[in-house]
Amino acid sequence: MGKASRRKRQAEGTKAPARAPFVNRPFEGLGNETDWVAMREIIPAATAQITMELDGTPQEVTLVSVLPGAMPAIHRANGEVLVAMQSRTHSGDASRDIVLAAQTALATEAGQPVPAIPNATAETPRLQDVLAEGTELAVQVQDDFNFWIAEEDTTPEVLATLEQTNEAAVPTVPVPDRPSTYWCKMSDRTYVRWVLGEDEDAATTALARLQAAGEHTLGEGTSLLGAFRAAGLLVPVLEVDPATDPADLTEPLQALADRYAAALAKDESLTPEERRARDGLVSRQVTLR
Repeated sequence: MGKASRRKRQAEGTKAPARAPFVNRPFEGLGNETDWVAMREIIPAATAQITMELDGTPQEVTLVSVLPGAMPAIHRANGEVLVAMQSRTHSGDASRDIVLAAQTALATEAGQPVPAIPNATAETPRLQDVLAEGTELAVQVQDDFNFWIAEEDTTPEVLATLEQTNEAAVPTVPVPDRPSTYWCKMSDRTYVRWVLGEDEDAATTALARLQAAGEHTLGEGTSLLGAFRAAGLLVPVLEVDPATDPADLTEPLQALADRYAAALAKDESLTPEERRARDGLVSRQVTLR
């Protein structure tokens, strides 16, 4: 748009909507924030059903971890709307981008993919604005990506692509009775990824207190490798014995969670050992996206 056109729009009082502001914790305030972050950042294959109130009308939406070709959404021939949590963020606020993907899919003819969405603006509603009252994310971790295809999509080419994708997926399993905690296996190594619900700075400080006290692992033969920074939360990564079954980790993780809660409640200044532990944790943090 040329300068003259911009001046004309401004003179007529039709300024373009402001860009959506960056939000460090895009899912803050939602029920089960840690599950939103897990589905957004660390679970390869997952689905969840939610209801959005869009333009005064309840709309059922199937959230999925990822869609083929990193598409943001699909509007299936049967009317089902799939929205990918792990598609590329455009605005710096994943909450707005997910709502915009759902709106774009609903405006797209049924039976068609949504290869891209426009840029979200400050006027784009957030999930916090449109989720049906009382909604809490109930993540269903899937063994494969078969949720990608409906019956009408099962061509030999699509099935071949799906098979290749399934073979490359990282096996990921929820740890029983531990919220937002996942066992995963990569090559010959096994890890636990645990999404913490507190602000990442407070979580890092609590972990540093535990590490300085030697209470930061799940016991002998396990180690704390570091942590991801994901959507404003911290995700510690612990390595465990490759033969460990996810169910065997419930009690050790509960004990670690209890120690973490006690460390989180402390408000005294860090000791020199704790400061060194915190510096080490920060140096090993990896920001996702």
